[in-house]
Amino acid sequence: MGSDTLIGESVINTEGLSLGDIKEIMLDMRTGQVAYAVLAFGGFFGLGEKLFAVPWQALRLDTVDKCFVLDVDKDKLKSAPGFNSHSWPDMTDVEWVKQVHSFYGADLPGHGTGVPVDGMVGGAVRGAGASSGPAMGETRSDH
Repeated sequence: MGSDTLIGESVINTEGLSLGDIKEIMLDMRTGQVAYAVLAFGGFFGLGEKLFAVPWQALRLDTVDKCFVLDVDKDKLKSAPGFNSHSWPDMTDVEWVKQVHSFYGADLPGHGTGVPVDGMVGGAVRGAGASSGPAMGETRSDH
């Protein structure tokens, strides 16, 4: 499955409530595996939306309804560690990684099914509707 088919996909919670949509897929360049999906929540036409890096293993693909399912209450998501499109976190920062994985109840990278985050990049898709995240082969520090 190409990453461009995932960008823009809806994310719902287990109650069927919309949580937003996928804006970016973040890869660990060392392992070549997907580490995070960046979820956009709230806002109107991209204005005022908050972004969340959701550990990949916290998402479940629903092939029947063609969306992702995240087991988190919509109100709880408002308090999740988030960021805006102009101020991305350092996804290799150990404390940030612990905070995000703890919030979603996901395994830490290098433990269980988690993915190490050294060499994190994203921005698998460019063009109309693509976010301003990093392009493939770039890291946040390149900007």
